[in-house]
Amino acid sequence: MFDVIVDFIFEDGLLFVSIQNVSDEPAFDVTVTFDQQIIGPEGDRTINEMALFSKLAFLAPRKQIKTFLDTREAFFENNNFTVVTATVSYRDLATGQVPRKHSMKHDLEIYKDIRYIV
Repeated sequence: MFDVIVDFIFEDGLLFVSIQNVSDEPAFDVTVTFDQQIIGPEGDRTINEMALFSKLAFLAPRKQIKTFLDTREAFFENNNFTVVTATVSYRDLATGQVPRKHSMKHDLEIYKDIRYIV
């Protein structure tokens, strides 16, 4: 079972990425690595470099943090992939000092066909 997940969210033509603790226990020293360099808004930096994914010391139970990626159109113009794997590592109270680690594969192709109203 995954306690901390990474998800991509599509809302009204906008793409977001979120990190969420879906458990009732806190998560510590949370890091996320992506197997692709994900170019963010305005094409000026990758989200891989964001502190949210490399320096999250504490993630409260049931907490979600999401950040804007880009408009759907700009995202697919700036990123030449549709499949991305996020690997999450963290510690929790149950495992103590032993890091938990798992990967989630996302196929973002599904967001190309979704219709929305502006």
